[in-house]
Amino acid sequence: MKNRNNFNRLLMMGILIFCTVSIFAQDWPQYLGPNRDGTSPQTGLLRSWPEGGPEVLWTVSVNNGFGGPVVKDGKIYLLDRDDEVGDNLRCFDLSNGEELWNFDYDAPGSVQYPGSRSVPTVDGDYVYSCGPYGDLYCIDINTHKPIWNKNIMKDFGGTRIPVWAISQCPLIYGDLLIVSYSKDPYAGLVAYNKLTGDIIWETEAFGNETYASPSVAKIAGEDHIVMAFSSTNTFMHRDINASPGRIIGLLPKTGEILWEYNNWQNVIQIAPAFDVGDGRIIVAGGYDLGVVMIKVDKKSDGSYGVTELFKHNNFGEHTKPPILYNGYFYGQFSTNNRRDGLVCMNMDGEVMWKTMRSPSFDKGSMILVGNLILATDGATTLYLIEPDPSEFKSIASSELLERGQNWAPIALADGKLLIRDQRRMMCVKVAN
Repeated sequence: MKNRNNFNRLLMMGILIFCTVSIFAQDWPQYLGPNRDGTSPQTGLLRSWPEGGPEVLWTVSVNNGFGGPVVKDGKIYLLDRDDEVGDNLRCFDLSNGEELWNFDYDAPGSVQYPGSRSVPTVDGDYVYSCGPYGDLYCIDINTHKPIWNKNIMKDFGGTRIPVWAISQCPLIYGDLLIVSYSKDPYAGLVAYNKLTGDIIWETEAFGNETYASPSVAKIAGEDHIVMAFSSTNTFMHRDINASPGRIIGLLPKTGEILWEYNNWQNVIQIAPAFDVGDGRIIVAGGYDLGVVMIKVDKKSDGSYGVTELFKHNNFGEHTKPPILYNGYFYGQFSTNNRRDGLVCMNMDGEVMWKTMRSPSFDKGSMILVGNLILATDGATTLYLIEPDPSEFKSIASSELLERGQNWAPIALADGKLLIRDQRRMMCVKVAN
C-alpha cells in the first residue's frame, strides 16, 4: 500500500510538472515570442472562423502607437505612450482584459508616426521595457516598482533621438540584458546585468543609426549576438560621410566582435537579423535592398569567415523578420516605393510568388502556428494562411481592426491572439 501511495504521489507530481510546462509553453514573453522567431508552440488552432470572424473576447483602450504586447503567467504587459506626458507600462489580466497595475514616467516628445515603439521583455519576476526616448526600465512585477533604470541615448553621449525614435526590444541572454544604444546618428551595443543595471560590456558606436533589436544566432554550435545596422540615411543625415550597413556577430559574454559583413544597403533597418540554421543568417529590409543571406563559418584557427549567399531587392520585410516554414520564407514586402504584398521565397533566394495588392500586406505582423500563419495586413484585416510555395492560400480572413497604420507585433498565448490598432487592443479566440 505504501508503494502504491508513493507511486500515486510521483504520478501526481509528474502531471503537475507536465501541466506547468504546458502552461509555460503558452507564454509569449518577448518580441517575436518564446524563441524570438515568430513561432508559437500553440496547438489546436481553429482552421475555420464564424461568418462574423473569430470571437473577440475583450477589448481595452490604448493610445496611438506601434508597441506590441507580451504575455507571461496569464498577465499581459504593454508599453503604452502619451506623447504629451511620457511612457506607461501597463499590466492586464489575459482572461478578461482588466488592468491590474501600471507604471508611468515623464518622457514627453513626438516624432513622425507618434506613440509607442517597442515590445517589453518578461524574465522571472521582472519586466524590461525601453521607451522611444531611450528610457530603459527594469520593473518588479510583484511590487510594480522600478529596480533600476538607464537611458540608452543620454548615458552614451547622445543628444538627439533617431529620426523615428528608439525602438529597442530588450534581449535577455543569461544574466545579461542586451540592447543597442544611440549616439547621434550612430549606434553600438551594450550589455547590462539584468538584475542591477551595471554595465558588463559596451562597444563603441560602430554602426549607423538602426531601429533593429539584437538577436541570437547559433554559429558552429556557439551562440553569437547578431546586430544589423542601417547604411547611412543620406536623406536625413546630410552632414556625415555615407557608409554601408553592417551585420555583426559578437561574443555574448564580452561583446568581442567575432565577424562582420559590410555590404548591406538599407537606410532604415528595422527588422532584426534572423538565424535560419547551419550558420546562415538572413536580414530583410526595404530601403533600398530587400534581403541578404550570409553564411558564417568557423575556421580551423578559431576565426570566422562570412560568405554572401545572395542579395537582391525582390523580397523583403519592412519591420519584422520573415516567417520560415519548410524551407520557404514568407514576408510582407511593402515600402514607400513598392507594394509587393505577401511574398514567398525559397532558401536560394528565388521568389515563388507575390500577392502584390490582391490582397495587400503592408508592415503587418505574422506568427507561425504549427502549419498555419496568423497575419495582420497592416491595415484592417486578420488572415489565417496556409503557407504554400506554389500559391497564396488564405483559409479565413476578418476585418477586425480600425483602418490605420496597424504595424504592431501581435502575440499569442493560451489560444488567445492579442492584436491592436491605433485605438484598441483586443483579445481574439483563435484556438480551442
